[in-house]
Amino acid sequence: MLAAYAACVNRDAPLTCLRVGDVEPGATPVEWVDVHVRAASLNHHDIWALRGQALPADRTPMILGSDAAGVTADGREVIVHAVIGDAGARGDETLDTRRSLLSEIYPGTIAQIVRVPAGNLIDKPAELTFAEAACLPTAWLTAYRMIAGKSQTGPGDTLLVQGAGGGVSSAAIVLGRALGRRVWVTSRSERKRDWALNLGADAAFEPGARLPEKVDAVIETVGEATWDHSLRSLRPGGTIVVSGATSGPNPPADLNRVFFLQLSIVGSTMGTREDLVDLVELLRTSGARPVIDSELPLASIAEGFAAMERGDVLGKIVALV
Repeated sequence: MLAAYAACVNRDAPLTCLRVGDVEPGATPVEWVDVHVRAASLNHHDIWALRGQALPADRTPMILGSDAAGVTADGREVIVHAVIGDAGARGDETLDTRRSLLSEIYPGTIAQIVRVPAGNLIDKPAELTFAEAACLPTAWLTAYRMIAGKSQTGPGDTLLVQGAGGGVSSAAIVLGRALGRRVWVTSRSERKRDWALNLGADAAFEPGARLPEKVDAVIETVGEATWDHSLRSLRPGGTIVVSGATSGPNPPADLNRVFFLQLSIVGSTMGTREDLVDLVELLRTSGARPVIDSELPLASIAEGFAAMERGDVLGKIVALV
């Protein structure tokens, strides 16, 4: 089966372990169902897998990818929910300590076929293309839950999105607008700041800039490089929602500011199947759509991995299968 897969892991040179070619997928439970993938999108999680941070060496070769949209054997057009929880667990699967994402234990989505539990499939609406739908299960679901479920904000409130250009940040801009928030962004790149404004952000600033006023919540995926600015940008009682730390996981805490201003620091990881259903409905009814940087044939997807590692991406990279 044609797939993009990790043949090994290498912390310093992850793309040396990337292969695109025929590979035998790993075993999956017999009751799972086949989805013939039409489109799959890339995430930084795939780079972390190649580095060995999200994938131990003894699980290679492993098909990469957690996002896909495709068609089942009976012709149903579906979107794949990427979180694999314990079969016997109930409630929020993102809180299941034994949860995993596709491509961590079970084969991922950047392939001609992916096998998943039947309960991990939701219907793809006709209003979304396969490429658009394939952008949703990781980055867009993460951004949706951060805003709609964790930020403690409502329509008219102001969000600060730290960093612009990647999958979660571009999703946060579009979804923030769709959910009625005022959206501000930061970026070191003037090109990315202009791009964010064209995408719908209300204002764009250089990193660390003094803002015109304090914000209600910060969407934080950068970590160490932006953390101090995130704390200083919040109004009293405001919220930082954290779903990543690409620049480093151990920023200074500044606990005096946290307790004196009664700030909330909230972690957020992915989202539930129900969150994904709600996200799809929001896109269907609002007309908002995922931002796609490029669409590449599966056989050429190594180009997309290289662009993502360089940080030369505005939105999502999609593999067409």
